[in-house]
Amino acid sequence: MQKINRNVVLALLSLTSLVFLLFQLCYYKFYLSQKNGAAFSKVRGSQSGQDSTRWHVVRKFLGLISSHNIPVYLIDPLILGLVDKDIEQIRSSPDGPSPECKYFCAPRDFTTFALLDKTWKHEVGLFRTAEKMGFQWLKIINKDPRLDGMDDLSGMEIPLHYIFKLASHAIHLVVFYERSGNFLWHGPLRLKQHMDRKFVPFRKLHFGRYPGAYEKPELLLVSIDDLKVQIPKNPSSFLQEMSHSRFLECRYREARAFFQLYPDDASLDAVEFRKKAKSLLHLAALTLNNLGVKFWLSSGTCLGWYRQCNVIPHSKDVDLGIFIRDYKADIIPAFQKAGLPLKHKFGKVEDSLELSFQGEDDVKLDIFFFYEEDDHIWNGGTQAKSGKKFKYLFPKFTLCWTEFVELKIHVPCETLQYVEANYGPEWKVPVKTWDWKSSPSNVQDNGVWPVDEWDDVIQIY
Repeated sequence: MQKINRNVVLALLSLTSLVFLLFQLCYYKFYLSQKNGAAFSKVRGSQSGQDSTRWHVVRKFLGLISSHNIPVYLIDPLILGLVDKDIEQIRSSPDGPSPECKYFCAPRDFTTFALLDKTWKHEVGLFRTAEKMGFQWLKIINKDPRLDGMDDLSGMEIPLHYIFKLASHAIHLVVFYERSGNFLWHGPLRLKQHMDRKFVPFRKLHFGRYPGAYEKPELLLVSIDDLKVQIPKNPSSFLQEMSHSRFLECRYREARAFFQLYPDDASLDAVEFRKKAKSLLHLAALTLNNLGVKFWLSSGTCLGWYRQCNVIPHSKDVDLGIFIRDYKADIIPAFQKAGLPLKHKFGKVEDSLELSFQGEDDVKLDIFFFYEEDDHIWNGGTQAKSGKKFKYLFPKFTLCWTEFVELKIHVPCETLQYVEANYGPEWKVPVKTWDWKSSPSNVQDNGVWPVDEWDDVIQIY
């Protein structure tokens, strides 16, 4: 037998190893990469594999939802913040503003999209396709808070959030619902006991820490990093909304318990008053919103929302609060133009300002202006016949959205403290006899207006 040349053997082994290595690389690129999303097709200007991962996961997700005709739009705050800086260029360029992967390759753990619930109902097919594409998914459902006041429907659950994960990146799909106040609402993200809390880093999510309320956005189809995607037409407005979007649901169960103790007034007068109060509140909201003045439900109107999810029928007025820093001289003429004549004006901008407008019949709109001090907030009151001044003290509060009489409107986020300050610990018990000068728990004497100022600070029409 001929002696085998040792160099030939080594060469053959080396060649075999090289072929095997090339096979592994091809297998990884054309099979595993498609299954697990680890390596991807070309991305313009991509600087690293991790950048590529994010872009590729977004591309596959957009392909997934497109194949099921699901209209989603981008609400990711990090990406929208970058887009907003280049919005004019993005709007004018059909192919995107830059040859680089600038937006979807930005460092982040999630990319967030929104879905309008009424535009899509077919889940099963989507999830099957997602799994075939290599996605893992998680569906978060919870009770529909709008049905809490109904015995037979209070347990009904609705989808609130979806998470799609591929490789090291995840897509957070937030489900928005249209509410009767003509706005969009999303629920909180609350994991149930059996769910994997390590599925993704949930604490990093931008949406879901609490419910949110948003205006319906006008959408714009653009090309970003070679991907066609819908975004809010005005990204900066959406981002501003996001920072003040926290929503408080009316306490339907507590309201139902309240009416079991104190049956609701269903008299013709009560029904008629609530109808007029609702109309007045809608008109006031329209007027102040057009002026860009932030306001909230105050006094008895706030108590009615918090205690019984409705207008208190014996209150006879609608009460709103405005921070004095948001005061505008246009407020009085705007209300007069809207058909609400000024009934009285007490105080002045620097001190204890309050306005009252006459609505339909004997229903009036009272607007109280609030002044901020270092450790508290207060609004003033004036007795017309004596010139006496009163001050009503509240702990500091922030503003949240709620839905009231089919209207998206602000209330103090710290509602219980706000109500207790005004009405004391017995606020749950209805009181029909109320003296604004002595009944409130937070009222204080605040001196007397000088007589020579009465013509300016006590104006009755």
